[in-house]
Amino acid sequence: MDALITAAARALASGDPLGALNRVALRDDAPALALRGIAMAQLGDLERAKVLVRSAARAFGPKDAVARARCVVAEAEIALVSRDLGWPAKALDAARAMLEAHGDMVNAAHARYLEVRRLLLIGRLDEAEAMLAQLDPAHLPPALSAAHELVVSGIAIRRLATGTARAALERAERAARHADIPALTAEVESVSAVLNTPAARLIGHGEERPLLLDEVEALLTSKALVVDACRLVIRDASTAVSLARRPVLFALARALAEAWPADISRDALIARAFRTKHADESHRARLRVEIGRLRAALGRLAGVSATKRGFGLVPRDAREVAVLARPVEAEHAAVLACLADGESWSSSALALALGASQRTVQRALDSLAADNKAQSFGRGRARRWMTPPVPGFATTLLLPAPLPVD
Repeated sequence: MDALITAAARALASGDPLGALNRVALRDDAPALALRGIAMAQLGDLERAKVLVRSAARAFGPKDAVARARCVVAEAEIALVSRDLGWPAKALDAARAMLEAHGDMVNAAHARYLEVRRLLLIGRLDEAEAMLAQLDPAHLPPALSAAHELVVSGIAIRRLATGTARAALERAERAARHADIPALTAEVESVSAVLNTPAARLIGHGEERPLLLDEVEALLTSKALVVDACRLVIRDASTAVSLARRPVLFALARALAEAWPADISRDALIARAFRTKHADESHRARLRVEIGRLRAALGRLAGVSATKRGFGLVPRDAREVAVLARPVEAEHAAVLACLADGESWSSSALALALGASQRTVQRALDSLAADNKAQSFGRGRARRWMTPPVPGFATTLLLPAPLPVD
């Protein structure tokens, strides 16, 4: 490897893409193409970066298997940043195996972290944790050590283990400072900000207030009966009942919880659960049926008592009832939550992350675009969607990953 290539690689490793381009911008040999691609990715031109990295992989040829594997890893990272979550995981796994076989353990570990981050984005926390457990961060360079701790904190945040998340972020900050890469330091600071901004709202006794992530954790481990509107779960400290597939029952439970300790009228319950302003006898009959189903679903958590004007919630063991709601509630909130990370998403990636059909996601995006809540750029398969983050609110809790229900 010649001196210019070595100098460019060192510039990229230190987070200086312009310095790297100054050395290889006019060269078209395989190593220069690969370095130019990585530099363009660091500068944010992801489409150009993808083209350059693919050109480098072809230019290396079959004899340079390790170099081609590194190009596959670079392309996978570009895909992850551009939220192209459908890229072939098998190709990345094969590249990782090739790198391990030839002793390039640092790039092999980097490939593993990319797959863990992809699993984290689509809410597959158990798989992400299992894969992360196979990695030993003890001998990693500072930049990869910071990446490891960021993944640990991301999993902990989604599992509402804020103590674990804070400890991991402190280690990530030290590693990023040692690596001396400004972009990495900024990423650590961005994740740290999640723990210090409201992640949900607490509704009860006719009032509401924002909650930080550690306050959400404390609430879910308290003795209160919590109606969790973020995940459509009703729970106390030991038992959880999911009503994610029974929206009418959850709407009734939430209305009863918001009114507690008072009762709520039958007409108000009908309006909330059935979305109608004019109740008739058929609605009242249906309400009685649904209240019976809600009693059966709640089991030992709570009962529902009939009053003169309507119904009231009666907790079995809990002394308090609280509703945990999203910080901002709007139509297509799940799509907005993904877009609010500030990255550009394809509709196919959103569908994969949300577990929905691409057509459903596309309709939601069209509706959000009509309301100026989302915007797109590009055409066809290159079309991407994004929206500014919701000011002052953490969005990580809104991502489609399950809260603890054990």
